[in-house]
Amino acid sequence: MLGKMKLSLIVPAFNEEKLLGASLTEMRAAAAAFQYRGWEVELIVCDNNSTDRTAEIARAAGAIVVFEPVNQIARARNAGAGAASGDWFVFIDADTHPSAELFTDVAEQIAGGRCLAGGVTVRLDEAPWQARLGEGFWNLLSRARRWMAGSFIFVRADLFREVGGFNQAFFAAEELDLSERLKAAARKRGGRVVILNRHPVVTSGRKLKLYTPKELRRILFRSIFGYKRFVTSREAAFMWYDGRR
Repeated sequence: MLGKMKLSLIVPAFNEEKLLGASLTEMRAAAAAFQYRGWEVELIVCDNNSTDRTAEIARAAGAIVVFEPVNQIARARNAGAGAASGDWFVFIDADTHPSAELFTDVAEQIAGGRCLAGGVTVRLDEAPWQARLGEGFWNLLSRARRWMAGSFIFVRADLFREVGGFNQAFFAAEELDLSERLKAAARKRGGRVVILNRHPVVTSGRKLKLYTPKELRRILFRSIFGYKRFVTSREAAFMWYDGRR
């Protein structure tokens, strides 16, 4: 078993007053899996220029709150990492619910020594059958390519800093870009990136209700046929930035 270890749970949050409180409560409960090993855990929320009670709710939950004025998830995650003091970073979205079982699997990977970063398969809390098909396809692709879903990423802090963190040129798919750079860096160190699958992380399917079928089709079309503009344009990736909650 490893000796003294500290993990930083980093949560980017933009106008998340509806879901953040419950998510942070579940994260703290799940973190008992780390504390059982004698590891220290800190909880950091990056308020990404919210106009609601996001920061207030985070402070009430005992989180360290940092502020990022530019509304961009890559910047928010990097700002949270900049304030973190852990040996490992665990990036978790504000609408995502990790379990103690998942954190136990993460702890086992960390303690094993070879894993330098990783992600997990995902499950939407509610979704129509079409979305379930998409969820299944993503999980297969994620495991095959070792692409980490942005809703849950764990990574050694020194490796994250070595690769330069999240690329701030990206407004979407920044986690795929990071995955590729982490895989290359891990190989050089003789380590690996893993995708866990025994205990999928549960994340919100609310966007399927907040956006019309037409808007969802437009996002899908842009992500396939206009990928470069889609990932580097706030306007093209509007689903993540228009504030609909």
